[in-house]
Amino acid sequence: MAPEYALWGYLTFKADVYSFGIVALEIVTGKNNTKYRPEEDYVCLQDWALVLQQKGNLMELVDPRLGTEFNEEEAIRMTKVALLCTNSSPALRPTMSEVVNMLEGRTLVPELILDPSIFADESRFGAVKDQFNRMQSQSSKTTTITQSSDSTSTALLGSSSTLV
Repeated sequence: MAPEYALWGYLTFKADVYSFGIVALEIVTGKNNTKYRPEEDYVCLQDWALVLQQKGNLMELVDPRLGTEFNEEEAIRMTKVALLCTNSSPALRPTMSEVVNMLEGRTLVPELILDPSIFADESRFGAVKDQFNRMQSQSSKTTTITQSSDSTSTALLGSSSTLV
């Protein structure tokens, strides 16, 4: 979910671009964004990818099950485009036509320049982590409730879909 919608309820034209970026990261890594927690220092795949990009080691993201059966240049391009798409500012995200052009190699993928102060504020990171934990808790409660019985789950899914 795009941060502008999750935090403030604003749905922008670039929210789908953000979602595409998250799905692209999931494809490259072979991991689910919301269930990925390798260490307590990372909240999600995007967080891990940003750290690896700053370290210059994006290849570490690629799903190891691929072995050597992939084009490294394309994997790096896909990851860089995904990170551009998941910029926290909708104005800085590319349009989908720009994304397509970058993925097809028609245009260069600009380097993502991050302001390190965004990640240096521990209280900001803590708030994001707390929100993630609340979302995970709510998600697991909904899953447990909806699996309790077929008739109950149908009713709950119908009413809970308005909450999402």
